[in-house]
Amino acid sequence: MLLTLTSTSPPATDLGFLLHKNPASVRSVGFGWGTAHVFYPEAGPGRCTAALLCEVDPVALVRRSRSGPFPLAAYVNDRPYAASSLLAVALRKLFGTALRGECAPRPELPATPLELAAWLPVLPCRGGEELLRRLFEPLGYQVRAQAIPLDETFPHWGHSPYFDVRISATCQVRDLLGQLYVLLPVLDDDKHYWVSADEIDKLAGGAAQWLAGHPERDLIIRRYLRHQPALVAEATARLLDEDRAGPETQAAERDAGDGAGAGPATGHQGLRELRAAAVLRELRAAGARRVLDLGCGDGRLLAALLADPGFDEVVGVDAAPAALERAARRLHTDEMPPRQRARLTLLHGALTYADRRLAGYDAAVLMEVVEHVDPGRLAALEQAVLGSAGPATVIITTPNAEYNPRYPGLRPGAMRHPDHRFEWDRAGFRAWARAAAQAHGYAVRFEPVGAVDPQAGPPTQMAVLQRAVPR
Repeated sequence: MLLTLTSTSPPATDLGFLLHKNPASVRSVGFGWGTAHVFYPEAGPGRCTAALLCEVDPVALVRRSRSGPFPLAAYVNDRPYAASSLLAVALRKLFGTALRGECAPRPELPATPLELAAWLPVLPCRGGEELLRRLFEPLGYQVRAQAIPLDETFPHWGHSPYFDVRISATCQVRDLLGQLYVLLPVLDDDKHYWVSADEIDKLAGGAAQWLAGHPERDLIIRRYLRHQPALVAEATARLLDEDRAGPETQAAERDAGDGAGAGPATGHQGLRELRAAAVLRELRAAGARRVLDLGCGDGRLLAALLADPGFDEVVGVDAAPAALERAARRLHTDEMPPRQRARLTLLHGALTYADRRLAGYDAAVLMEVVEHVDPGRLAALEQAVLGSAGPATVIITTPNAEYNPRYPGLRPGAMRHPDHRFEWDRAGFRAWARAAAQAHGYAVRFEPVGAVDPQAGPPTQMAVLQRAVPR
C-alpha cells in the first residue's frame, strides 16, 4: 500500500520541513495491523518525493477484522495492497503536524502554495473514474487515472475496481493531506474500524473549510460515516451550522471577510471569525463579566469566551439538544479543569419563551440567530430576551440581504441558509432593532462586520443595544 507526495516548487526539499520528516532518514511506526514507513526516494532542489509505505500483516489484520461480506472475507481481501482507511490512519499518524499546518522551524511554509502531486498506484474507486473526478476536480486538482485490468493475460475479463491515480495542484500541503485523509475511505466506501460520533469532529474540524461547499458533500459524508443515518444527519447539520451559512456561500463569505480571494480549499480568516471578534470586542467594551450566548449552536463562540479570563460566567443556550451535545464535545467539557468547568453552563431552552434562568446577566449575544426565527415569533423573542431576561447589553448579528448578490454561488433572491426564515436589508434591520430597543428601554447603535461594499454595505450587520435606564 503506497502513497507518494512530490513537490516541484524550489527548493523542493522544503517538503521535508512541512512533513517534519528528514529526507536523509527513514521513519517507521507500528500499528495493530502492521507497520508504516516514510522515506524519500528522491530529494533535490528541483524535485522532492516523500513516500508513505504501509506493510500490512495479514495475521494481525485477521485478528482485528470485522465480519465481512462473505465467510472468508477476513482472509481473502485487498487490504494489504489497496489504498484504504488503513492508509488514511497511517497518514494522520505520521503527518499529523503537517495536517495541523504547523512548522516551527519555518512558520511561513504551511500557508505557502506549492506545486504538488500525489500518486496512488492502487486506489479502489467504488463508482469508477467518474466518481474519482467528481471528488477531486472541484477541489482544483488535475486527475490522471488508469484503470487496472483484472488480469493482463486475459484482457477480455475487463477492468478491476482499482485505478492507478495521480492528482496534482498548486495548493498547501495540509490541504492535500487533509483531503486525501477524508477521501481515501470515501472512494473505498469502507473503514477498518468502528465509526462513532468522534468521526464527525474530524469532518466538521479540518474538512469543514472545503467539504461544506463540495458538490458531492452528501455522498462524502454518507460514505465517510459508513452509511449510519443518525451520524450522517448530525454531521450535515453541523457542517451547515459551522457559519450558519449555506454551503454555496461559505467560501464567498471567507472572501467577504478579508477580501483575500480565498478558494474553497484554503483557510483564510473568514466572516465567522470576524463576527466573533466583533462580538468579543463589544462585550469587553461594555465591561460584561457574565454572558449569555443565545442560540449557541456547536459552541464556537463559547470557546472564545472561555478563552478570555475576563468573562467570569459563560452560559450557552440552544433549543436543540444535539447542538448542546456538539458544544460539549467541542469544548471537551469532560476533560475541563474544575475551575474552568465552573465558569460554563449549557442550558436547553427556547428563546421565544421567558426563562427565569436567564435573568440578571451583564450581556446576551444573538449571533446569526434572529433570522432563524419565524417573523411571527419575533415579538416573543424580543419580550423573552429584552423584556424578561433584560441584560444590560444585547449584541445581535444577522446577514445583510443587500450583500447577497455579491456571492457568485447564490441564486438571485435566495437566502444564505435553507433554514433562514427571512433576511433583512439594512433599513429593515435598523427599523426592527430601533423599535425593539425603544419598547424595552435600550439605546441602540449599528456596526458593520466584514468588508464594506460601497453599494451593498457589509456582509453582516450588527446592533449593540445597551439599557438606557438600569433596572
